[in-house]
Amino acid sequence: MPGDHGGSVPPVRYRSPDEDSARWLDFAFRPGDIVISTRSKSGTTWMQMICALLVFHTPDLPAPLAALSPWVDWLAEPADDMFARLAAQRHRRFVKTHTPLDGVVLDPRATYVVVARHPLDMAVSLYHQSANIDRDRLRELTGRPAPAPSPGSSPEPARPPRPRPALREWLLSWAASRADPREEMDSLPGVVCHLSDAWARRDEPNVVLVHYDDLSADLAGQMRRLADVLRIEVPDRTWPALVEAATFDHMRARADELTPNPAGVLKDNAAFFRRGRSGAGREVLGEDEWATYRARTRAMVPADLWEWLHREPAAG
Repeated sequence: MPGDHGGSVPPVRYRSPDEDSARWLDFAFRPGDIVISTRSKSGTTWMQMICALLVFHTPDLPAPLAALSPWVDWLAEPADDMFARLAAQRHRRFVKTHTPLDGVVLDPRATYVVVARHPLDMAVSLYHQSANIDRDRLRELTGRPAPAPSPGSSPEPARPPRPRPALREWLLSWAASRADPREEMDSLPGVVCHLSDAWARRDEPNVVLVHYDDLSADLAGQMRRLADVLRIEVPDRTWPALVEAATFDHMRARADELTPNPAGVLKDNAAFFRRGRSGAGREVLGEDEWATYRARTRAMVPADLWEWLHREPAAG
């Protein structure tokens, strides 16, 4: 039975070359479903792993993580195949989306977990992740044609791609973007849109916000908090192994099993787990550039959300 969206207001439609949130209209919810809603490179796979550990009570998962927890909006997997896999699951289901909550179907039987990360740190991870994506393979899976030559031009041998801008140059451009968040969800306006919507819903009984830095600083405490919210009882003797399995080092050591790469879009599974620490974005910008970013983002979000997002990471 499909959910609703809090009355007569339909979900916002978010689309990119690889995603379409309209697929949520066909999602058949069950009681207890968990929807993990994040921006790219903000702790999605980490939260999927945490949910898997809580659901199965063991680090020995019955299938690769991406098979257990599909990405609902991803056009690289046919919708019928993805929904059939979900229908066949008998365990408590936990699925992934990069769509803000105003773009998914909201069902009172489900719990929506939104993971937030300092936007600059998310952007730095996104920059490095971009170099790890096989664009030709992604176009093949989504049915998008390769870029066409300009009209009237004669066929030429394939040229090597233009070099990417340096990280600092790219990050400054990203921080200045005025993109439409419905079409460029990983832009700064897209990140702000996603997190502002979740922040406005944070007091709803089936919405929980988690900060990436809180997972880094107190993984055990955050996992216990989520277990309480999700009403999952975990035997005390099991907790140490579950927490250890959710650490960055242990997840990186299991990259082939845990990396979200079922269709071979990533060039290197291990490279997906690059750093896992906070503060990389702030390290790149000079004082004037940081001040410009700070002024712009303070004007874009509520003051309490800005402070929550941009707290100083714990030492260690």
